Amino acid sequence: MIEDIETIDEFLAQRTSDVEEAVRKAAAAEIMPRFRQLAAHEIDQKSGPHDLVTDADRKAEEYLTETLTALLPGSVVVGEEAVHANPVTYEAIQGAAPVWIVDPVDGTRQFVHGDSGFCTLVALALDGVVRASWTFAPARDEFATAIRGRGAVLDGVPLRSGSPEPGRDLDIAMSHPDYTTDEQKRALLGLRVEGIVSRACGSAGLEYLAIARGELDATAFSWEAAWDHAAGLLLVEEAGGAHLTRTGEPFRITGGNALPFTAARDEATARRVAALLATGA
Repeated sequence: MIEDIETIDEFLAQRTSDVEEAVRKAAAAEIMPRFRQLAAHEIDQKSGPHDLVTDADRKAEEYLTETLTALLPGSVVVGEEAVHANPVTYEAIQGAAPVWIVDPVDGTRQFVHGDSGFCTLVALALDGVVRASWTFAPARDEFATAIRGRGAVLDGVPLRSGSPEPGRDLDIAMSHPDYTTDEQKRALLGLRVEGIVSRACGSAGLEYLAIARGELDATAFSWEAAWDHAAGLLLVEEAGGAHLTRTGEPFRITGGNALPFTAARDEATARRVAALLATGA
């Protein structure tokens, strides 16, 4: 079993490309053959009509669970579909073993509707700290990787989030009010001010990628499921961005965050958005 940070660093130095290959193969075998080909019996609801799961989600997560744990003996997987089936498995994020955090199809609603705005998210964490992440948008053939302390790349090209142009309105993707508590709704109202242009978010993973590319200024999200955020938050960090909860602390994948939280292209923007969220609350 992996027992120290040094060994994790060795793994990442030697096997990062193997993880990328596993993600690509999972998409090629289980996701893309079903894209725009789903039959009705391959689509199910979880908590409601907007919370969907497909055979692609399930099969891709099974593929990745088997492959990733074989690449890193002693590691465990926290996957969205496995946690839905058995919520106690989420507790592994706080355990001592290295943990793969997997969202096999982030943006399932878009996937079901034949839209290319979905991706596969994989993050590797130890002791509550994300050490590496892989973001693959197979329908767009875009692959982003981030290694803590070593930067972020998209298709081999370094990512830099930059800073918003001074004086320009901030573009923010935010949680839909239908999926927020009353307290979170009040916090999000803090963004209904001059200088902010907001819209409902799509795939969280692709919103984070847009920040890392400098195409989106910030997010404001009201939920903390690690499979939606772990990969993207590291991508944003390594591209030069930052993330903060509405009380000013960095987001923790282990939970207990003051929600909503923001990820942004730079520290100043993150602090501005977090302050507005705190004002609204």
